[in-house]
Amino acid sequence: MGDDQLKETFVSSEDIFDGAIMQVQKWQVTLPDGRQAAREIVLHKGAAAIVPVDADGNVTLVRQHRVAIDEFTWEIPAGKLDYTGEDPLGCAMRELEEETGLRAQNWRKMGHVVTTPGFCTEKISIFLATGLSRHEDHPDPDEFLFVTTLPLAQAVQHVVEGHITDLKSCFGLLMAQKLLADERTPLSAPAFANEFVPGQKGAAI
Repeated sequence: MGDDQLKETFVSSEDIFDGAIMQVQKWQVTLPDGRQAAREIVLHKGAAAIVPVDADGNVTLVRQHRVAIDEFTWEIPAGKLDYTGEDPLGCAMRELEEETGLRAQNWRKMGHVVTTPGFCTEKISIFLATGLSRHEDHPDPDEFLFVTTLPLAQAVQHVVEGHITDLKSCFGLLMAQKLLADERTPLSAPAFANEFVPGQKGAAI
């Protein structure tokens, strides 16, 4: 079966809700067999997420309460694009420093994830950041975070064991481990960089 036999075709949209971070619309689509159907779609500007790995192979994670699911989560640093079409790398650099106080000399895009393609347009670009140096964090006024570092291998094990369940974090941590293992090169920080260990190094998750 070809993709043309699966494709739904957009016909029209109706605005339902226009919020600060998302817009909700009701779409009418034409199904592959010619029938009409309704789809509720969340329009999202997108986001960027970062796996910051230091010269010792430690990754920095943030812990926060996600009220939508009423759970405390361990996640890689991330944030929303300020506007549609913003460069995800610029967003990643901004969010890394805001949430952790880190800056990175080396950036590599590892890929992206679509979080819930059944009803949402959100796409998160995920970067590997190395060559870390310490600066001051400055989270948003409504953002309460705990920052810690632990070995990347340990973080990946927490993914495998189901202790880290956030999608972007699972993907980013697994991708970072794979890329760094394949390259088999040392993670060298710039000569002027200071070692940064926020929180308790190797803290249990």
